[in-house]
Amino acid sequence: MIVAGFGFRHAATARSLADALARAMGDAVPSHCATAENKHTHAAFRTFAEEAGLTILSVSAAELAAQDTRTQSQASRAAHGTGSVAEAAALAAAGPGARLLASRMISGDRLATCAIATGEAS
Repeated sequence: MIVAGFGFRHAATARSLADALARAMGDAVPSHCATAENKHTHAAFRTFAEEAGLTILSVSAAELAAQDTRTQSQASRAAHGTGSVAEAAALAAAGPGARLLASRMISGDRLATCAIATGEAS
């Protein structure tokens, strides 16, 4: 399973999310997208996922905090208990033993981040 994990600001648009994905994706083609449980119903995130044909996965705050992320944003750590919501969401959703294929990439408008992970979750 390949998962695109996202962190984003409230002002993010579907275009912000698509841009972050494009910057992170490389050769990996995700089938799912994941974000923090308090963000998975955000209108732009839902629109983006539908347009991209990705299944949405919600990740709890505890699952985010349990992930070891490459990126260490102090703002993210203070707000969400993890160095990178995008990386932590991708890793948690991809399942035990998941690994990052792409570290957090930031959209051009700086409103969204995306990281890609692969794992054996089904």
